[in-house]
Amino acid sequence: MWDVWWHELLAAAALVALVLIVHLIIKHWVLRFLHFVVRQTRVDWDQTLFEAGAFEALSYLVPALLLYQGARLFTPVATLQQALLIVIAVILVMAIHGFLNGLLVVYNQFPISLRKPLKGYFQVIKLFVTLAGGIIIISILLQQSPWFLLSGLGALTAVLMLIFQDTILSLIASIQLMGNDLIRVGDWLEVPRFDADGSVEEVALHSIQIRNWDATITTIPTHKLVQDSFRNWRGMTDSGGRRIMRSVVIDQSSIKFLEDEDIEHLRGIALLRDYLDAKQEDIAEHNKTVGGDLDITANGRRLTNIGTFRAYVDAYLRNHPQIRQDMTFLVRQLAPTPQGLPLELVVFTDDTRWSVYENIQADIFDHLLAVVPEFGLRVFQSPSGSDLHRILPAAQTGTDR
Repeated sequence: MWDVWWHELLAAAALVALVLIVHLIIKHWVLRFLHFVVRQTRVDWDQTLFEAGAFEALSYLVPALLLYQGARLFTPVATLQQALLIVIAVILVMAIHGFLNGLLVVYNQFPISLRKPLKGYFQVIKLFVTLAGGIIIISILLQQSPWFLLSGLGALTAVLMLIFQDTILSLIASIQLMGNDLIRVGDWLEVPRFDADGSVEEVALHSIQIRNWDATITTIPTHKLVQDSFRNWRGMTDSGGRRIMRSVVIDQSSIKFLEDEDIEHLRGIALLRDYLDAKQEDIAEHNKTVGGDLDITANGRRLTNIGTFRAYVDAYLRNHPQIRQDMTFLVRQLAPTPQGLPLELVVFTDDTRWSVYENIQADIFDHLLAVVPEFGLRVFQSPSGSDLHRILPAAQTGTDR
């Protein structure tokens, strides 16, 4: 009896020593040599796969197989072989996961990955691999065929649907988002329900990460994004133009007809000379047909300061080097409000970058607000405390008199 145990102990020690030697050879020689080879190649994908850990996981497979074959030498053969088969299954699952991770990193190096992110699909494959590994491990423990376990899953379909409900919904949502090209990595996305407003950083199976402009990160479940509405600003970026839609509110009490001296003053503005010449000629032709007294302002047509200012704004933007002339171009009056008469600009800049766009917009309105007094107009502004402080003493002085 003791002789049998002694021989088995020696055999186990020899087997363990052999396995350790093989493992050290693979770890310190084979893997290093393989790493040296992949670094010498001209492509980068093989090194990416190596660094993802797939080959390192496979390096444990040979020692595990040696242990599995050597387990026949020992008395509790079935139990030991079961344990080793489970270890082999785990190693294979880890190797496949590492290989898939490496493939995803390689894919993400290509520009197409921004338009068609595949991280969600890789996660689905890894999930199926993990489930298959779990089924194989359970079949080893129960000593049953994996097909026998799969045949019994039909009765558990409702339970599995409940467990993987979010995964199934997320997979369908990912297919819809990617298939219809609704979202790409780098898109500017607005999702009001989740207070998300920023750039898409990651599109995964279960979630989409958005880095907001305040540097916070919002994580949105993929299937929730399909259920609710969102705004993607990619169309603006692809068009190459970003819209300016802003108004200058004119104090309506400053609107008037232009006198001859006003017209001569405005004729000194180079952008208005052609407009004033053409407009005066047109007005003169029209007024010849008027039968009333032209000294009365209601008779005939006259130039107004608001109309001339609108023409100046149009000419100014037409000559602006950073305004797109081939896209929507409007300078229009909106309906009067209690605050004044809005003169709205609807134009597009030739640069969609946020900071550049804001600078262009600010420069335009800096100029327009500063040039308004040249036309005898005033920009409306609600009275402030300093205005009231200046007016009240004057009113009190008038009362004392």
